[in-house]
Amino acid sequence: MSTSLRSAVFTALIAAAAQAVPAQPAGALKKPPRGGKVVKLPAVAYSTRADAMAFADDLAQRRDLDPEWVRRALGDAKFLPTVARLMQPAPSGTPKNWRVYRSRFIDPVRIAAGVRFWQANADTLARAEKEYGVPAEIIVGILGVETIYGQQMGSFRVIDALATLAFDFPQAHPRAEERSQYFRRELEHFLSTEKRLGADPLQPVGSFAGAMGMPQFMPSSWEKWAVDYDGDSKVDLAGSAADAIGSVANYFKGYGWQAGMPAIYPVSLDPARLDKEALLAPDILPTFSVASFTAKGAVLPPEATQHKGPLALVELQNGDDEPSYVAGTENFYVITRYNWSSYYAMAVIELGREVKAALERAGS
Repeated sequence: MSTSLRSAVFTALIAAAAQAVPAQPAGALKKPPRGGKVVKLPAVAYSTRADAMAFADDLAQRRDLDPEWVRRALGDAKFLPTVARLMQPAPSGTPKNWRVYRSRFIDPVRIAAGVRFWQANADTLARAEKEYGVPAEIIVGILGVETIYGQQMGSFRVIDALATLAFDFPQAHPRAEERSQYFRRELEHFLSTEKRLGADPLQPVGSFAGAMGMPQFMPSSWEKWAVDYDGDSKVDLAGSAADAIGSVANYFKGYGWQAGMPAIYPVSLDPARLDKEALLAPDILPTFSVASFTAKGAVLPPEATQHKGPLALVELQNGDDEPSYVAGTENFYVITRYNWSSYYAMAVIELGREVKAALERAGS
């Protein structure tokens, strides 16, 4: 998922994932690829909706699919009031707080689970880092933040979630029509992929936004970036840790990850020459050369002064306390393509670092 739409969906997903469950041994991570406990569904099916059936007919024609198959699949989808409710925007005026956000993801449960996952999949992580240039700790950070390495992959039928958000997105949302169109496209990707694979579209389960597997890929990302990394001739992002690892690495490489480049540098601000307004104007988009960055009052450590690419000043608010700041590189921006949020990207980076440090301590 890309741009602000992915941000809205995954902001909600992050809040849902914040309730940690006791870690399970990652070495035993071979769950049913499309299984899980499915939530109880209401009886209202989209087969009764003229707009949904018209969408099915149009999709079948455009994608050259069997119209009866598409109608049956979409017609069996159920409206889920819970999904619609979870997509409501956060109350206005809710302050951002990096320290609180961080505490949801950098905790003993995820760190311990991450160490077990890394130990169980060390060879695959090393292979992905070599082939795609994406550090193992970043991949581990993503999978830990998203699903605690497969422990929380969601329990909603994907077809129900996508249909609900495609045809009944909450109208109170300020961008309801834009979001509804986005989820219609995701529904199209999902049904097209399921038909191409000869799979049952009523079986996959995932998040309330329709994201699937350990990396919580939306259908469009699954279609574009998912890879068979364990060589068994199928892509299984829920049951195969290797496929999840390779797919996340492929996603980042596709969005321009540069091997060997740090994602962030420490930064402090010099009040005497600080032009914070100018530094924050581009938001998280790397814009400034090292020279222009420092000229506007940003102070970098010696190793960062040799950085060749553009930088961004990333502000992380801490409620009523002073914000925290880092210098974000182009690789930091790539992480935000997974979820357009600097808080999310920092959680991924810091969880990966903590897991790596804990792994090193365990091996010492």
